[in-house]
Amino acid sequence: MTTTTKAVILARGLGTRMRKSDDSANLDASQAAAANTGVKGMIPIGRPFMDYLISALADAGFADVCLVVGPEHDGVRHYYQREVVLSRVRVHFAVQEKPRGTADAVLAAEAFADGDSFVVQNSDNYYPVSALAELGRRGGPALVAFDRDALVRLGNVPEDRLERFGALDIDESGYLRRVVGNADRVLAQGGAVYASLNCWLFTPEVFQACRAVTPSARGELELPQAVQLAIDTLGMRFEEVRMAAGVLDMSSRGDIASVGERLKGTHVIL
Repeated sequence: MTTTTKAVILARGLGTRMRKSDDSANLDASQAAAANTGVKGMIPIGRPFMDYLISALADAGFADVCLVVGPEHDGVRHYYQREVVLSRVRVHFAVQEKPRGTADAVLAAEAFADGDSFVVQNSDNYYPVSALAELGRRGGPALVAFDRDALVRLGNVPEDRLERFGALDIDESGYLRRVVGNADRVLAQGGAVYASLNCWLFTPEVFQACRAVTPSARGELELPQAVQLAIDTLGMRFEEVRMAAGVLDMSSRGDIASVGERLKGTHVIL
């Protein structure tokens, strides 16, 4: 049974990688136009990619989904408020005024959370329904820990992209110690290496960490650093939910065809 029924999709990013031209991507006109905006969730794969994400959340038992968008994203609002029929979920919006980073994006959804626990996910990743459902059943903070080998074997993630996701340092009780920049430290412990693809279950305490986190070397307020702050200073404990499963990652134009191929036949009901 799902304990958490609220989910947040971070859809505010600039989509820098997606905006880069790629003649080999072989996009149709509508896909190219959407990719040019950087709003990955609205790239059409028969229908907007975001529809698949929302439908998967509904399959997993979530009833309220909040899209964190920019003030300029009127097209996203119009689509979900006027163009589609919503029979299983309610779609809400939170505005992140400037793209200051993922921690700031989560903070934008504080009013939506309204004191409840909530799941957070990216707008350019299609996660397994089973992973989302497992998060929803947890009673406290948690994250999905994806087996890195399975991401390559079962998803569309190339091996050279794995370092972008880092590796998870998990303690003996199954709780996150930290997200590390490369896998060497975790490999030294033996066994499989797990990665975070920004699929979290948060309780309201996380907003304190999102407020307190300072800009990273990239000048952004980053969610992994806010989580680390929450662990180190607030005593929050994040349970790992291990998954040997594939994730569809749509970071760049070159990913669109493979994601579309793998989503063929996926039944979408919002």
